[in-house]
Amino acid sequence: MDSGAQAVIGRVESFAEPLLSDMGLELVDVEYRREGHGWVLRLYIDREGGVSLDDCTAVSREISRYLEVEDPIEHAYHLEVSSPGLERPLRKKKDFLRFRGRLARVRMREKLDGQRTFVGVLAGLEADEILLEMEDGRLRRLPLEDMSRARLLYEENR
Repeated sequence: MDSGAQAVIGRVESFAEPLLSDMGLELVDVEYRREGHGWVLRLYIDREGGVSLDDCTAVSREISRYLEVEDPIEHAYHLEVSSPGLERPLRKKKDFLRFRGRLARVRMREKLDGQRTFVGVLAGLEADEILLEMEDGRLRRLPLEDMSRARLLYEENR
């Protein structure tokens, strides 16, 4: 990702996180990238129990106001606000604690014991290591700093 896109994401995150917190919502992720129909600024929001269409509409309205005033994006773009879905990405330390007991896929930057992708039940986070209970019952410790991405899995996709 180029530094311009990173700068836009940083500015939007710094504004959106406290705004969403005040609204009782959580900012899960921000994407800013070129897609087939042009540039897209996409915010993923969540809360305990899930988000509604009204939540997405309210956030879209507030973010649009901010973007009109601050104007951090030089060209045309589409703003999208949505739920992260059933296979929500896990990005923050608190995500690994909040979703304890749920099935997750964790991909590492480098291979550990010959593999990069691990699927198991989240058992939490301890000393900056993701704890993942594997299918055979073993507890696997994966260094958080070496993770490239992680997401919840819809139980039927196991």
